[in-house]
Amino acid sequence: MKIQVVVRIFCSISVFLCVQYSVDGRLISEKKPDPKNAAAIARWLVSQNSWGVLNTISSDLGGAPFGNVVSFSDGLPNKGRGIPYFYLTTLDPTARNAMKDQRASLTISEYPIGTCGKIDPENPTCAKITLTGKLKLVVGNSKEEEFARNALFSKHSEMKDWPEGHKFQFFKLEIEDFFLIDWFGGPKPLTLDEYLHFKVEELAILL
Repeated sequence: MKIQVVVRIFCSISVFLCVQYSVDGRLISEKKPDPKNAAAIARWLVSQNSWGVLNTISSDLGGAPFGNVVSFSDGLPNKGRGIPYFYLTTLDPTARNAMKDQRASLTISEYPIGTCGKIDPENPTCAKITLTGKLKLVVGNSKEEEFARNALFSKHSEMKDWPEGHKFQFFKLEIEDFFLIDWFGGPKPLTLDEYLHFKVEELAILL
């Protein structure tokens, strides 16, 4: 009987720790910002996530939309700037598409963070956001490329060892518009200025 109690306590602690911390040192809070604060929710989603579905206009499929699961980062852990950066190769359709047509969108969900509980990912209370804009190649040997490298390699450490022969390059999504759902009642209005000027450090205060 005592053993069962100890096991239950251990499992409870383990679950708590799993909710508190993510892979690669990225803090994951038990709580999320108030759904009324669209900028906070949006920046929290982008900062805490590590992957999403990046959609481009396919040059191979006659202009059809093409979605691809990709890893991304918006900055060093808990110091994100809100702009998603990617490490892509033109051996993959996503980068090739962007070279011909920069129009793109990135969709990410709260669900992978682990804070949606048992509800379905499509439930409006499980937040999701689509960032729409242009997928652009980061200028080589620039301060921005150094920022992108640090942002991505700190969150996705294995990227450093990806084959040089595949000629991976740094890309960014230059955001133009948002589609944010974090509660019932339809998409939340959010401007680019509100999004970019929200200080991600404030999330610790809001939670």
